[in-house]
Amino acid sequence: MTRLAARLLLLPALVLGLTAPAHAGPTSPAAAQAPDFKVIAFYSGTWDAAHIDFVKEANEWFPRTAAQHNFTYTATTDWNMLANGGVNDYQVVLFLDDAPKTAAQRTGFERYVRAGGGWMGFHVSAFTTDAGSWPWYYNSFLGSGNFRSNTWGPTTAVLRTEDRTHPATTGLPATFTSSVSEWYSWSNDLRSNPNIRILASVDPRSFPLGTDPEQSWYSGYYPILWTNTQYRMLYANFGHNAMNYDTNTRLSSTFADATQNRFLIDGLKWLGGAANGPAPGDPISETAWYSLTSAAGGACVDARAAATANGTAIQQYTCNGTLAQQFQFRSTAGGYSRIAARGNPQQVIDVTGVSVADDAPLQLWSYTGGGNQQWRPVREADGSYHFVARHSGKCLSTDGRATNSVPLVQRPCGTSAAQSFRLRTG
Repeated sequence: MTRLAARLLLLPALVLGLTAPAHAGPTSPAAAQAPDFKVIAFYSGTWDAAHIDFVKEANEWFPRTAAQHNFTYTATTDWNMLANGGVNDYQVVLFLDDAPKTAAQRTGFERYVRAGGGWMGFHVSAFTTDAGSWPWYYNSFLGSGNFRSNTWGPTTAVLRTEDRTHPATTGLPATFTSSVSEWYSWSNDLRSNPNIRILASVDPRSFPLGTDPEQSWYSGYYPILWTNTQYRMLYANFGHNAMNYDTNTRLSSTFADATQNRFLIDGLKWLGGAANGPAPGDPISETAWYSLTSAAGGACVDARAAATANGTAIQQYTCNGTLAQQFQFRSTAGGYSRIAARGNPQQVIDVTGVSVADDAPLQLWSYTGGGNQQWRPVREADGSYHFVARHSGKCLSTDGRATNSVPLVQRPCGTSAAQSFRLRTG
């Protein structure tokens, strides 16, 4: 930790060594084919020469990879894009060497991922010694808590693929040797978190891991790649090149290992919705009619008294298979859909009065294209969905019980079963 802290304090003077442009993109294929998805990468480039060099290398590797795999890549140091909605046109956000610092940036990022946006973070994007300063990100979203220790110097590691069913890891072998990196460990045991799915960890054959006897790992369990099943996210512990600090010269490449790169490519495709694992809205048919059953209590989304007039309350009611409980998802734009009532498909689920307030009730209303009439279906790990209102970023919600005739409302998106619905055709 002493060596780590000493290196971090020296970094501002090294910023001039970062030559990657603030905007390295977009760089998609020149062909007329529309990109499958868009990626925006945030970085600061202000601490540790090894992290700065990783950013420089990433801003060279990702554009080339984007051109080969039909996505766009934009890099920026403007973290306020998280606060002002500038990320809304992107399907995937990357944190290369840092994390949001201001309350507005943090709130904007949380809103983005709760609405189904994809995220991939590297190495120091999870580093903190004060997880309580942003508990949602460090303790809930990442699950890692505080930084506990690091290996030194940077070395390769033999990694064990623990889960080869995830779209990001189906192409990985049972074990593989990573590129060179410094490795972090954490205060929280990720294995005890039911929302964390560990994808790869340090294989015991790697021990001792590190070259400094005082900062090496000799045994233990160390996660390297993982996801949180409540979000569309991936974290990678790597992202620290070996460096000659005296000459500020790169001694290794994070992108030197083809197997590790396969994780990045397949992971980005999953996050962006281009392959394996459904994009928001998939595999919802635009021609089928669905009932929406709440995970909290088992009641169905229902148009009160089977009415179809403007202002008809949307409520929860015992599932009965009637037309009042059948809806169709018709895509609008940007991954959003209008949710049409079978009794009159011109009537859709609408947030009353275009309200952005918590607990604003839902109703049927003739479709006019309003953001309060468009919902983004976000698929959860078990195949259920939550639905995010375009105008407010809040989720369609029950009150968490099965009581009949309780109106449905919009509430801040979270992980409550009251916002989770199973779709069934009927």
